Amino acid sequence: MPEECLHPDKAHLLDLLRDIIGFETIAPPGSHYQEVVDYLVPVFRDMGFETEVLVMPEEVFMAKCDDPRLVGGRVNLIAKMDAGAEKTLVIYAHLDVVPPGEGWETDPFDLVQKGGRVYGRGVSDCKGSIAALIAALKALLREGKPKYNLRILLTTDEEVGGYSGLCYLTDLGLVKGDLMLCMDGFSDDVVVGSNGILTWEVIVHGKSAHSGSSFLGVNAIERSLPVMEALMGLKKEVQSRTSALPASSALEAVGKKSLMPILNITMISGGIKENIVPDRCVIRGDRRVIPEESMEEAMEEIERTLEPLDAEMDLKFYPGYPPMSVNPDHSWIEEVRGAVKRGMGFLPRVSGTQGSLDQAYATEKTGIPTCVYGVGRQIESNAHGLNENVRISDLEGFARFLIALLQE
Repeated sequence: MPEECLHPDKAHLLDLLRDIIGFETIAPPGSHYQEVVDYLVPVFRDMGFETEVLVMPEEVFMAKCDDPRLVGGRVNLIAKMDAGAEKTLVIYAHLDVVPPGEGWETDPFDLVQKGGRVYGRGVSDCKGSIAALIAALKALLREGKPKYNLRILLTTDEEVGGYSGLCYLTDLGLVKGDLMLCMDGFSDDVVVGSNGILTWEVIVHGKSAHSGSSFLGVNAIERSLPVMEALMGLKKEVQSRTSALPASSALEAVGKKSLMPILNITMISGGIKENIVPDRCVIRGDRRVIPEESMEEAMEEIERTLEPLDAEMDLKFYPGYPPMSVNPDHSWIEEVRGAVKRGMGFLPRVSGTQGSLDQAYATEKTGIPTCVYGVGRQIESNAHGLNENVRISDLEGFARFLIALLQE
């Protein structure tokens, strides 16, 4: 264990995480945002931070958040500390989590310690990072000031590709600083790039009829088969490409050398009864866009693929976060890697992530040098899956990393 930097209070860190996990901030629908922010405001104020709670106005929510699954207030927290430093560091994490699903061995919203790990929804993605940050700041501020002015952003709706968190704050001009650390990552690597995400929907139209006289109708499900075949052909072409960004070390271990684009068919629905010819079939999926591609090119490619088909259909796109790419040679990246070395005891590699991040929107709009580093291991922590977990040693190590990064 590295000894040259301050150490967080382990018991305090785990108590914080237990409390934060207990708020069921599930998105969708986006519940208990106000409650978790109300809990965090005095925590930061007691450490000397100024806090600002931003609730997205209802009219902005209705205009920007076209997702009927989302209900309730969209509440974000900004905590600021002026340390009299020359530079400001923006630190970002999101407060929402994906639904837990059925089949957990433990209560997903009650932190459980077992075998050197803690289990609960969000321990890795990314409430563990938030608890470690608070524990790190507590230890650091007992000794003095951080070497950067701090602007901490804790936001909502990242897990639904939502606008109402970091993207909203970016457009308000509230994401401002000289450097940025996104804690929505994993501990294996320092991430400098990510895929963009584009959701698509194809509605194939037919004509309903009695199935006993199906020749009088047009079966939309059967008509959708050439659509899926065309998309599967495009999938093969898309996934033959690679990015210059290396894949994460965890994915390299399973044979993926570089970041790669993806085309998925993930949902299909059609028909209302066995003896009715379906007049509608809905196919949905997503497209992961590498930094060398553009969202517009990805949409146009799907349009060109489907245009020649003899089927009446409607194609819709729902662009999400763009791809992200940061210069891996920037001095900020090396500073973060060095802090990981001092705090966690190893020098992480630099890579990209196959996932998509709202951080990409902020980085694209602001130009702030950014990297992504968080708690947990990409494969073993099972973020978004059952029994999400993180090593307790990684939680402590991540807090030490933050202390090393912020300490004079």
